[in-house]
Amino acid sequence: MLPCLRSRFSLPDDEHYLNCAYMSPISVAVEAAGITGVARKRVPSRLSTSDFFTESDRARALFARLVNAPDPSRVAIIPAASYGLAIAARNLPAASGQNIVVTHEQFPANVHAWRRLAETRRVDVRTVRPPDAPEGRGREWNARLLEAIDRHTAIVALGHVHWTDGTRFDLEAIGRRAREVGAALVVDGTQSVGAMPFDVQAIQPDALVCATYKWLMGPYSMGFAYLGPRFDAGEPLEETWIGRAGSENFKELVNYRDDYQPGAVRYDVGERTNFALMPMAIAGLEQVLEWQPARVQEYDAALTAPLLERVGALGYTVEDAAYRGAHLFGLRAPAGVDITAVNDRLRARKVHVSLRGSAIRVSPHVYNDARDIDALIDALG
Repeated sequence: MLPCLRSRFSLPDDEHYLNCAYMSPISVAVEAAGITGVARKRVPSRLSTSDFFTESDRARALFARLVNAPDPSRVAIIPAASYGLAIAARNLPAASGQNIVVTHEQFPANVHAWRRLAETRRVDVRTVRPPDAPEGRGREWNARLLEAIDRHTAIVALGHVHWTDGTRFDLEAIGRRAREVGAALVVDGTQSVGAMPFDVQAIQPDALVCATYKWLMGPYSMGFAYLGPRFDAGEPLEETWIGRAGSENFKELVNYRDDYQPGAVRYDVGERTNFALMPMAIAGLEQVLEWQPARVQEYDAALTAPLLERVGALGYTVEDAAYRGAHLFGLRAPAGVDITAVNDRLRARKVHVSLRGSAIRVSPHVYNDARDIDALIDALG
């Protein structure tokens, strides 16, 4: 099992940061990569034309390895998950009379894109709600999702885990059902990739988008998108010079090319070669690959076991382990408890979690230890 890795971070000793799903702290190594990257622009003559490509290709390869994607050229560099979702919405077919399946209280970026598409193409957004009863909630929610996907479904869009409470969705089963009816599967992996295993070859998503500032342990304003064969002849959001074939030869850029770089490179954001953020993203990916998502899950499950036992005695409920992430889960308070007041008390004790919907969202990582869990238990008690 992984040891506690708090020494690799600069978190204050008296802060109990159980809120990685909000924003990860950057490690000492990622911070150093960013500082070095900023300094590179002091003397621009030392930046060569190859520098516009080598780091981008390195980042693609690392992300592809993390999600078990065999071809790194299918990875686009994006500035945010919403950018990748906009690419998907622009390029996936959906016609009048069809539907788009999403989950209840899904993250806004993965809803607004589909509402806009529904408005312009006259398709229906079909929102699948969980059951009201807490018992078997995750299992029943997954069953309802499978039932909602029918021969009129054009797109299924959801996260691997629900961002408010960590409910895990069986993406392999959902992907099989989507393929049966010819629907595209779009996954927002921002709240799972890096902390939970994700296998592109097993799940077969048409698109997987992921911001780096949470579980990829990287900077804000960076992200990656795996884009499958449905996007091979698609239209990017921007017409960048670097996405065109032959862009490595700066002298010949005046000879405009209509053909694109292979794979998903055409979808890269403009100025993708961010000499400060890209080294940070790479350092974050290297850390995550070193730690291994399966080991992160193992660490978090062992760390939080005492918490889940104690809060149950206090009347809080949590999803069954088989249907939630160990790195992100929601505590549902007993009747009559004001979770806003609870959160205020937690913050007063320097215990940091989030309120999302009706859940107190707890999201530990490898820098947390038993002291953090004890502080949360004591405060809830």
